[in-house]
Amino acid sequence: MTQQAPATQPHVVVFDIGHVLIDWDLRLIYEKLIEDPEKLDWFLTHVVTKDWHFEHDAGKPFAQMVAERSALYPAEATLIEAYADRWIESIPGPIPGTPALVDRLAAGGVPLYAITNFGDEAFELFRPTLPQLGHMRDIVVSGVEKMVKPDDEIFHHAAARFGHAPEEMLFVDDNAANIATAQRLGWHTHHFVGGSEALEADLVAWGLLKG
Repeated sequence: MTQQAPATQPHVVVFDIGHVLIDWDLRLIYEKLIEDPEKLDWFLTHVVTKDWHFEHDAGKPFAQMVAERSALYPAEATLIEAYADRWIESIPGPIPGTPALVDRLAAGGVPLYAITNFGDEAFELFRPTLPQLGHMRDIVVSGVEKMVKPDDEIFHHAAARFGHAPEEMLFVDDNAANIATAQRLGWHTHHFVGGSEALEADLVAWGLLKG
C-alpha cells in the first residue's frame, strides 16, 4: 500500500532488497544440517538467530561473529561456522515478479537505487546472483556504512548520496518500521505486503510504469 505523505510526484524508486527483491531464510542452511526438528527450532531460536544475524547487517565481520557465538555455545561451534561458510544458501531466489518490475522501470528510464540492511561480506557473496542490481545507480549497504534501517541516519545518508530530495523518491520496503521512518522523513512509501502485483499497481498509479 502507498502512504502519500509528500505532495510532490516521485520520479525515483528506491528498493529494499531482502523480502522485496529476494527471499531470505536462515532455516534453509540448517534444515540440511540438523535432522531433528526440535533441535532445529531450538538452534534457530537460541543460537543462530535473526537478531544475531543483524549484527552482521550492522557491520560486524563474519569471523568475529562466529568466534563470539562459538564461545557462548561451544558444543555448536561446527554448526555456527556453517553460518558464514554456507550463508549464500539462505537465499532461495527472487521474490516472484519484483525483479521484472525493476527491469521495466530501468527500461523506462526511471532512476533506481537501493537501501538494504545487509552485511558487507554477505552482500559481496549475494550481489552477483541478482542481475537487476546492475540497474541500481547506487546501493547503500548497512554493513558497509555501519548504519541500519530503521534509523533516521541511513535515510539521510542515502538521500544525500543519491542526490535526490526525499519527496522525489518512492521507497519500497517490507518492514513497517522502515516504512514509518521513511514516511516521517518525507519520502513517498510503498509497504511491500501485497506482493509484486500490488507494487505494480502503485507504480502505474504514480506514472512510473505503463499499465
